[in-house]
Amino acid sequence: MFKVASQKSGKAFSLGDFLTKNSMYIVVAAMILYTGITQDNFFTLGNAANIMANTSVRFIIALGVSGCLIIRGTDLSAGRIVGLTAIITATLVQQPDFAGKFFPNLPNLPIIVPLLLALLVGALLGLLNGAIVSYLNVPPFLATLGTQIMTYGFVLIYSQSKPIGTFKDEFVAFGQGKLFGFLPYITIVAAVVGLAMWILYNKTRYGKYMYAIGGNENAAEVSGVNVRFSKIKIFLLAGLLYGLAGFLLSAKTGSAGAGAGMGYELDAIASATIGGVSTAGGQGTVPGILLGVFVFELLKVCLTYLGVTPDMTNVIQGIVIIVAVALDIRKTMVRR
Repeated sequence: MFKVASQKSGKAFSLGDFLTKNSMYIVVAAMILYTGITQDNFFTLGNAANIMANTSVRFIIALGVSGCLIIRGTDLSAGRIVGLTAIITATLVQQPDFAGKFFPNLPNLPIIVPLLLALLVGALLGLLNGAIVSYLNVPPFLATLGTQIMTYGFVLIYSQSKPIGTFKDEFVAFGQGKLFGFLPYITIVAAVVGLAMWILYNKTRYGKYMYAIGGNENAAEVSGVNVRFSKIKIFLLAGLLYGLAGFLLSAKTGSAGAGAGMGYELDAIASATIGGVSTAGGQGTVPGILLGVFVFELLKVCLTYLGVTPDMTNVIQGIVIIVAVALDIRKTMVRR
């Protein structure tokens, strides 16, 4: 394989390794170029705004999942928590004079009320996940799987399996509105959240302890890290982010149903992995997560523009997830 020696590091550049590590980005970039050339309406401000809006919600979810992955865990309940908080939000932001209101006698509430309630519900479910993992020593996969199923039950009971819509104008205007005609408001929210998470991951003890636990949990505990409490905080913050994402999802779509958020946790895990969050723990950055979410969203949009059926899109997404995890495992083995 072609190799070039680097003057700065003294290490040989391997074209094969470069292509392997960046194959996902290269394939998606080629697909974007092909789609843009063959589809007249792909490179438009409207499509860019739509991609930014979809990326924003999923980025916030992926940020929540990322902390769980960095400590060598996972969170399979993310999508259902997003769905529950989206449904709760939807039932509280309907038009006051709508004849079919979910709560007929509910007064006209300020938008901040459903937001705070969505955050509270998400945080409580995240806290539950953290407590199960930390104090009952249940593996995160099984703990969050149980929470996922339980939360979906809550969704069905609460919503009565009915779609909910007819939201207040100001709520829809926030979720679907754009600054300067092209920058979605929810993208601004996601950018603020991303900046806050970058500071949290890189400039605080929270982030230091999180990476330490992911690198070597036993060594972190010996070094004085309260591993149990740190895990609880990580899952609680994840739940808080899912609550925010549920609120934004209802605002963006203008309606909510029992299927809201379904499968979002898998997209988030795949996006985080594509963006460099290692399934082996201890690694991951906020910019990388954003890039991973953006690439995964662009992949889906390109497939839609190219006329690929939803069924085949699911097949391709599944392959992408497998490849992303396989590449991550390969990189982990090389480092060791």
